[in-house]
Amino acid sequence: MYVADKSRYDKMKYNRCGNSGLLLPAVSLGLWHNFGSNANLENMTAMCRTAFDCGITHFDLANNYGPVPGAAEENFGRILKNDFAPYRDELIISTKAGYEMWDGPYGNNGSKKYLVASLNQSLLRMGLEYVDIFYHHRPDPETPLEETAYALDGIVKSGKALYVGVSNYNKEQTVAIAAIFKKLGTPFIINQRNYSMFNRAIETDGLKDYAAKNGIGIITYCPLAQGLLTDRYLSGIPADSRIRTDGRFLKESSVTEATLKKVRALNEIAEQRSQTLAQTALAWILRDNDITSVLIGASKPSQILDNVGMLGNMTFTESERKRIDSILT
Repeated sequence: MYVADKSRYDKMKYNRCGNSGLLLPAVSLGLWHNFGSNANLENMTAMCRTAFDCGITHFDLANNYGPVPGAAEENFGRILKNDFAPYRDELIISTKAGYEMWDGPYGNNGSKKYLVASLNQSLLRMGLEYVDIFYHHRPDPETPLEETAYALDGIVKSGKALYVGVSNYNKEQTVAIAAIFKKLGTPFIINQRNYSMFNRAIETDGLKDYAAKNGIGIITYCPLAQGLLTDRYLSGIPADSRIRTDGRFLKESSVTEATLKKVRALNEIAEQRSQTLAQTALAWILRDNDITSVLIGASKPSQILDNVGMLGNMTFTESERKRIDSILT
């Protein structure tokens, strides 16, 4: 029987999520990759145990995470039942709906029909009565924003989610739905966006500053740019890399010599900070205290331990900031 490390909360930093009462760990575990039907349950369980023993209380899913869609939630449900049932009230479990999940006109996008049905299915797959955060996974221009917002508000009122969030909404879209939530009194607390040294769109579109000023948390996915911001590609593309074994998200065309030059220069800074490149890239995201949490993905427990190691050095000198900006521009 799994017994969690009693010192786990001493190992993690926790940040308030916007203006809410919720605290999220600086590092959260995402189940986008490596928790599908093609993954090993023993390894998945070991990763969840390692994460929780490090103080990672937040596990992030979506209805379509797999392969196959729904598989990550089913596997996480098994792990919850076998290992984490005694710790449910210590966990933040989030899931999402918004991308295609089943055939027909009601298995996609942002209608109330889809969002309510999808969450009901997600709860069954995970064996839960509620999730802590339920997200609309992406903007849907075909559905009135009011319908999506009212659906999310109703889900909270039904008791099937404690808080709501949005994902992949830009600043303009976030401002619009936040205004509706404010009128309804909905506990809208977070936006999940792609953000890394190589993807700074939330800075250029103004979302990062807007969220910080208006009490909305931000949690970032792909903080390591699908593995580019690690030591995996310093000398080229390894045979066992995600590009070679999966290829759905990180393409070989992305690993250009210009990109590798930046990666090597960033790695030099990381070495001078006595960190791995991944640790420096994660710490950089949290440098201004405007980001609530970074979502990491992992294929083995050791990667989680390495990522959490960034907590040992999360500050950057002005010189380091300028050097990093000069490399990235």
